[in-house]
Amino acid sequence: MNNPIRIGTRGSKLALWQANWTKSFLEKKFASTPIELTIIKTQGDKILDVPLAKVGGKGLFVKEIEDALLTGRIDIAVHSMKDMPADIPAGLCIGAIPERENPVDVFISRTGAGFTKMPAGSVIGTSSLRRGAQLRHARPDIVIQPIRGNLDTRLKKLESENFDALVLAAAGVQRLNLEHKITEYLDATVMLPAIGQGALCVEIRTDDPTVGPMVAAMNHASTHAVVSGERAFLKRLEGGCQVPIAGHGTISNNTFTLTGLVADVDGSQVVKGQKSGPIASSETIGIDLAEELLARGADKILEQLKTIANEGYES
Repeated sequence: MNNPIRIGTRGSKLALWQANWTKSFLEKKFASTPIELTIIKTQGDKILDVPLAKVGGKGLFVKEIEDALLTGRIDIAVHSMKDMPADIPAGLCIGAIPERENPVDVFISRTGAGFTKMPAGSVIGTSSLRRGAQLRHARPDIVIQPIRGNLDTRLKKLESENFDALVLAAAGVQRLNLEHKITEYLDATVMLPAIGQGALCVEIRTDDPTVGPMVAAMNHASTHAVVSGERAFLKRLEGGCQVPIAGHGTISNNTFTLTGLVADVDGSQVVKGQKSGPIASSETIGIDLAEELLARGADKILEQLKTIANEGYES
């Protein structure tokens, strides 16, 4: 093959790490195929002074890249799975979900104090309604301050602005070799992760006869099953950046278990549940768990949140 395969990616350090990891994997597997990176700036990268929930949510980090994929400018798109909306545009599909990195969140404080040891009134920066709601639920005495920017930008703001601590995804911190900055890994009982957190999404055009089989070699079956269950949960709840929704799936003893959560923004109301079943039924389990939470009051929380989605909260 003479024509290069073009991988589309955002230009942040973390996005480039993810794209280069994908490129390296494919080059080792298909040594005769030239592979190139194409950096694409998304609306999420351009709009840094407005909360994401106010301007469209996390789809802002993928739309331009998906447009480039649909028009043939690129052949593969690499995203953080947690940035992916529940619905994929017609003509595109998830070609592979590689093995997942650590899905949990981490706490990084300026003093080295853990989350439970932070003084009342401490200012914690987070870019996520999901994180903010769970932090407030566990510690109503702290202050949540929205923060925007790439991972490295947020870490710099911890030092330069009025933050006492940050909460970030462990996967991104680890991929950039910044583990030494982690104060503690937050247990899922305190901070349930985002849907798909720690996993990559390798998106391609549907039925691409060349790229499809290449990308399929990257797929990790159990990760794919787990993330598919989480995303089915998200899709049934019609969730996005404007809603504090969390979901974390695991596999143990050939059984898939999904824990899910819906909360209001201030963390005063939290509806949480868990369902288990066969791995092959992960998507059905995700839908069933969503239905259970809706019946237990999540529907009222979601309805309330629709009215405040544009009031300045960020994802």
